[in-house]
Amino acid sequence: MTSAPADAPPRPSDRLRQGAVAASAVLGLAVASLGSGAFAGRPVTEVAGGVLDTDATLVAPAGPAFAIWGVIYTGLLALAVWQLLPGRAADPRQRASGWWVAASGVLNAAWIGSVQAEALWVSVVLIAGLLAVLVVALLRLGSPVAGSTVERVIVDGTLGIYLGWVCIATVANTAAALVWSGVDPTGSTATAWALGVLAVAAGVGLLLAAGLHRVAPGIALAWGLTWVGVERLTAEPASTVVGLAALAAAAVSLLAGVVAVRRRG
Repeated sequence: MTSAPADAPPRPSDRLRQGAVAASAVLGLAVASLGSGAFAGRPVTEVAGGVLDTDATLVAPAGPAFAIWGVIYTGLLALAVWQLLPGRAADPRQRASGWWVAASGVLNAAWIGSVQAEALWVSVVLIAGLLAVLVVALLRLGSPVAGSTVERVIVDGTLGIYLGWVCIATVANTAAALVWSGVDPTGSTATAWALGVLAVAAGVGLLLAAGLHRVAPGIALAWGLTWVGVERLTAEPASTVVGLAALAAAAVSLLAGVVAVRRRG
């Protein structure tokens, strides 16, 4: 799929879509302040008795992992501005994916709201929906644009990193909801469950690389998995086997993305 000519006439629906994408990016950034506790609300790690904190489950990433949200929100704002530029309204890739990108912003804001309300199982449903929406958005984009580095970085790179990180967030969110419901976060059963989830995460990394032909999802997924491994090897609840499994899954995810891009090239 290629971009439309700069002088292609936009439709009224194109202007509406552009506004929705821009509004969703602003909404996401505004509501994110609730999740950080910067201006209102509580930090996510403090809600629901701390079940979303780094030491609550065996699959929770270490604190530095969450710095990736800064990259994601910056990328989403850049994408919102980029798609408002002259000639972008009629871009076929934006027409195909824009409403899905807007939906991702709304779902992310709703997820933060549900966590603040301590409705953890609702948050699991919302983040699973966010994951599905991002997959569809990237599929509808088609292959990355060969001749535009800026577009590859701002559009494909941002959404790819967003998707890869949401994969990890979905796992951690589900584990937190289980603990909130009374499931023991440690012990042999929890370890077996964590190892199974990490194996699935590695499989997801392979599927994303094969289906999307992009390295960005694998990079973000590997980032999250690496910090899961670091946290389990250096902090509580400690688990050497889970830590090493997380690092192995990170390597698989990253390698799969690199191989997919090389094959595409």
